[in-house]
Amino acid sequence: MGRSYLVTGGAGFIGSNFVRRVLDTEPDSIVTNLDALTYAGVKATVDELDSSDRHSFVPGDIRDAELVEALMPKHDVVVNFAAESHVDRSIDGPSVFLETNVVGTGVLIDAARRHGVDRYVQVSTDEVYGSIADGFAAEDAPLLPSSPYSASKAGADLLVESYRVTFDYPAIVTRCTNNYGPYQFPEKMLPLFITNLSEGSKVPLYGDGLNERDWLFVEDHCSAIHMLVDEGTPGEVYNIGANAQVANIDLTKMLLNLTGRDESFIEYVADRPGHDRRYAVDSSKIRALGWMPEHTIEERLSTTVDWYRNRTDWWQPLKGVKS
Repeated sequence: MGRSYLVTGGAGFIGSNFVRRVLDTEPDSIVTNLDALTYAGVKATVDELDSSDRHSFVPGDIRDAELVEALMPKHDVVVNFAAESHVDRSIDGPSVFLETNVVGTGVLIDAARRHGVDRYVQVSTDEVYGSIADGFAAEDAPLLPSSPYSASKAGADLLVESYRVTFDYPAIVTRCTNNYGPYQFPEKMLPLFITNLSEGSKVPLYGDGLNERDWLFVEDHCSAIHMLVDEGTPGEVYNIGANAQVANIDLTKMLLNLTGRDESFIEYVADRPGHDRRYAVDSSKIRALGWMPEHTIEERLSTTVDWYRNRTDWWQPLKGVKS
């Protein structure tokens, strides 16, 4: 028997890839996609998903308690991807991050609890741990966010945890490393750099370029979340990582090689405030359940570059580029 999913933020990068996975692997399940279609929620992505009669798009905001209340009774799984997620934007204007990421999460989880939704998955980020100088952060590591974005996500995580303690509501929290792949809004590093290089433009590299991130292909992230819907222990937190730490300068050089550009296309720019040096999580807990990333960055970075090369129809309008 199929399930009824409420996926919030399903017009965005990771959310839309998760919706595709559910539709592809659960032929009897249906998905309601709630998205406010802010800058990173792309209508063209929704139009593609609507090719399935098991996908229903609802334009709306998770802060809208009346709308969420009306939608919730029809569903037995909630996966919350909805978030303001760009660090630079959070520095320029933090208030919307607090409203969406904390208040919106509160509206959503409270409705899910009251309506007895069996599975609620809160999709968070490894950035809540702050910069990790050495080793890997486990799920019980201190939360030391460095930006308004990561602080708002940490606040949402703690709010979800409070519902476990106060109401015995068994939500699951996931904290993932940097994702890459198709349908990522082109202000984020990888799609920005790929599309800039495709256009013959330089790429802005912060500071000395030695900030280090763990890169996970988006389909591997979605497979982990999908597995946790069934296999995750209610009330637990799960880190999701690839153990593929790469310095930003090395990643940039990989992109230069894949796009046939040289290092003259790198433009070093002033570092952003509070720029964490290194992210790294211990994902042994979810790996013990049987999940492993199936793709390496060496393999999938090339196919990601090819996707953006072939899908100028998708990203050029988002960058204001005329075809």
